[in-house]
Amino acid sequence: MSNFEKKFGKYAVSSLSMKLVILYIIGYVLYFVRPEIFNYLVLDMTALLNGQFWRVITWLLVPPEVGGNLFFVAIMLYFYYSIGTSLERVWGDYKYNVYIFLGIILTVLSAFLWTLFLRVSGYSGLELATLTRLGAGYFSTYYINMSIFLAFALTFPEAQVYLLFILPIKVKYLGWIDAGFLIMSMISGNSAERFVIAAALLNVVLLFIRSRSWMSLSPGQVRRRQKFRRSVAEGKKSVQGKTSIHRCAICGRTEKDGDTLEFRYCSKCEGGLEYCQDHLFSHVHVKKGETPHMMQR
Repeated sequence: MSNFEKKFGKYAVSSLSMKLVILYIIGYVLYFVRPEIFNYLVLDMTALLNGQFWRVITWLLVPPEVGGNLFFVAIMLYFYYSIGTSLERVWGDYKYNVYIFLGIILTVLSAFLWTLFLRVSGYSGLELATLTRLGAGYFSTYYINMSIFLAFALTFPEAQVYLLFILPIKVKYLGWIDAGFLIMSMISGNSAERFVIAAALLNVVLLFIRSRSWMSLSPGQVRRRQKFRRSVAEGKKSVQGKTSIHRCAICGRTEKDGDTLEFRYCSKCEGGLEYCQDHLFSHVHVKKGETPHMMQR
């Protein structure tokens, strides 16, 4: 990734999340004003191969379905804008561009492979045209958005969102639900759904594989995080167990007797004796075998 970024990073599209949201807004305006125009915009691969080349781009204008409710449209647009800009800030423009454009390319490729699958399945030209026209709606930005959320869950697993604006829940749990939904839809759905969901999941898998050096939740980082947590837990047990780490040679107080207590070793006392801040400058320096005591006042 770094070598390619050095060469092509200057061509990365900045604020890509905002530009995607603008495309969605245009799509929703068309949806409410001229919904029939989508018949000429969707990723119908048969029509595209017959010369309607604009479909390779215009399908990006087909927004995710939200039932025509403007309130949920606004919530959805704000949500995907916020998680997209978060990923842009953490990954950088170039890596975010790679993820989004790779998802777009994989979606177009999945539509082509699905059409090829129908062709080799023995459908006639008329049947093939009908099936690809009916199935073109599945090849939309919906599953790209799902893959964006999975990427967000992998990058910020401990972040919280408020489900229904009330219930706080960590993003990693929603990510598991999202992945489970995609897998179940892939198993129970039709062939078009299987191809486009496979493309979305493949993009996430490729992200996970290539993220070892730049994402917060890579396989190596998971192992290091688990090892660190185990070492911290063992350290807490040792502190809470038999002995204390620090103990004053005069008063016997330890770090357990107060969070504000400080302890220092005396370089002039033999035997490595340690004193609290109250007795560090008021004790008599001792030789090995002698008993520590305070100065006479």
